[in-house]
Amino acid sequence: MNATDVNHRQVIETSLDGYLHISRAGVVVDVNAAFCALSGYPREELAGLHISAFDSHALEANANATLVDGAKGRRFETILRRKDGTLWNADVSMALADDNGQEMFGFFRDISDRKKVHAELREQGEFFRLITENLDGFVAVLDLKGVRVYNSPSYRRLLGPGDSAGTFSFLEIHPEDRERVEQAFQEVVTTGVGRHLEYRFMLPNHKDVRYMESRSGVIRDGTGKVKNVAVVSFDITERKAKDERVHDMAFNDVLTGLPNRRLMLDRLKQSMAASKRSYFYNALIFIDLDNFKPINDLHGHAVGDLLLIEVANRLKRLMRAEDTVARIGGDEFVVILSALSMDEAESASLARAIAGKICNTISQPYQLQIEADGDVGNLVEHHCSASVGIAMFLGHETRPDDILNWADRAMYQAKEAGRNAIRFHQPVN
Repeated sequence: MNATDVNHRQVIETSLDGYLHISRAGVVVDVNAAFCALSGYPREELAGLHISAFDSHALEANANATLVDGAKGRRFETILRRKDGTLWNADVSMALADDNGQEMFGFFRDISDRKKVHAELREQGEFFRLITENLDGFVAVLDLKGVRVYNSPSYRRLLGPGDSAGTFSFLEIHPEDRERVEQAFQEVVTTGVGRHLEYRFMLPNHKDVRYMESRSGVIRDGTGKVKNVAVVSFDITERKAKDERVHDMAFNDVLTGLPNRRLMLDRLKQSMAASKRSYFYNALIFIDLDNFKPINDLHGHAVGDLLLIEVANRLKRLMRAEDTVARIGGDEFVVILSALSMDEAESASLARAIAGKICNTISQPYQLQIEADGDVGNLVEHHCSASVGIAMFLGHETRPDDILNWADRAMYQAKEAGRNAIRFHQPVN
């Protein structure tokens, strides 16, 4: 063996890839240590062994094809069996060993780990696909400019049919929310920290709006740099509507839509705080309808409700935007007048004038439609008056409940005076 052959032999023997030299008949002629380790056979057992022992039809088929192809050589993947019966995945490069085409050699690399990783990735991909295709929510993967790389099929419910990949993800955001959402997206890209957002999403007809809740996170490349942003969103339109209904029930009168006692007291606190800052007097007007009970007794509560609704509408039309009109129970209404004047006497005069308008407005005739068994019946003309009590206040000189009680007592004084009257609370010196 010359020096060149010795060097070649050393290279083969120290190679991490398995080396297999076989005859034209498929019998093992030579191997290296790496192939012995891969196959689980000692070198002496491999010598003279037919490659069919490795139980791979692909190996035999490619060996025969290599004889036909000549110097061209072949590369393929196959599954081989070790001596102990276990299987391993091999990446094989095979070529003729001589010009006569009587022998062949191949280098074998174990790719079992790579195959396992690929299989796991395929399994994860299938798992991810099943989740995204059956999720009630919406999954999007965006590039660093906000262009959609992937959208789950559920997005067709929002965007309509067709492939939305490659489209800009912020175009459908409501114009009033778009800048805020884009800014949050850039913060996610810059910091790598996901965000939780709520925003409005415009449907393709540019009329209908859905409320969305989104949570985002980043996808990093092998170097740790942010590569993509993943966003999972849910349609919370129905939840928003339900929350608003609950809020309305908590703070608004169901019948008239006016603020209820709870919201009125909160508005009163705000009015007191504003009065303290501005030094302007405010007023609370307590209104109670006179002889309300007979209309319920004569025509039923449905007609009584119609009267209350009409009174509420008249009061709303009469007041300024900065004033509050509330129904606090039964036939009792409250009006909070804000920023009347810095002079107490002038403020009281303004409050009396507005209370007079209230009494005059309420006393106008009402045309109420009676319904019987779902059918529209006759119109009922009703005449009504109101007893009104007024309490003036400035700043935080007392509690909201005290102001309400002052006006309430003043209203009862108006009742005792014969109804359809106005009385002021008179502080006790």
